[in-house]
Amino acid sequence: MAVPAESAPSGAPLPLLQRVPYLLDRCRDRRVLHLGCTNWPYTDAALADGSLLHLQLAKVARELHGLDADAEGLARLAARGHAHLHQGDLEALDTLGLDAGFDVIVAGEIVEHLSNPGRFLTGVQSLMRPETTLIITTVNAYCGLRNAQYFLRGRGGRQEPVHPDHVAYYSQSTLTHLVKRAGLDVTFAAFYDVGREHRPYMPAYWRIVSDVLVALARQTADGVIVECRLGAARSAR
Repeated sequence: MAVPAESAPSGAPLPLLQRVPYLLDRCRDRRVLHLGCTNWPYTDAALADGSLLHLQLAKVARELHGLDADAEGLARLAARGHAHLHQGDLEALDTLGLDAGFDVIVAGEIVEHLSNPGRFLTGVQSLMRPETTLIITTVNAYCGLRNAQYFLRGRGGRQEPVHPDHVAYYSQSTLTHLVKRAGLDVTFAAFYDVGREHRPYMPAYWRIVSDVLVALARQTADGVIVECRLGAARSAR
């Protein structure tokens, strides 16, 4: 279970977690909105091997809603029996008319895809209540594994180990500043390691490189996690 940031010892290292188990724990028996639920463009592959996060959240959430701009991916989820699916622009959430009755909103691995993350963070607040937790996870700008791969195989910048739809990288610090700038309060922050959903597909030597770097400095982990609540001004409305 996540520990609020204000209760952590001052100056203590941020926790190192496994992303999927952490999200499942936070969403268990809760009413959840999963943003970016289709994992485009890898929807079919993730459905085939069962790694799609939405499938796993559906097993633990009391009620699960999914939202994505990808109509084709949403149709695939609907065909598998998933309900409460919504199509919409993540940068215009305040125009969609959804209610704000969610306990948890999961924004997993989406902020690095957005052209206007500030607009997203402003709009998502229309779906939050004072007790709603917004969980943002994203790849770490200082990930040791990706930096090592780029150093060794980058071919002078022509070959970068990056998702084809990513437009930005965030560190724990820059993500926290972005969230606070949007008027949200950060209640928890952590790093996450390369997950079990990826390890089987990695060559052993890259697993060793990642594990050694993270053991030496957890800030070189695969990604970052930030939990947020509505800021005081918004909560008072």
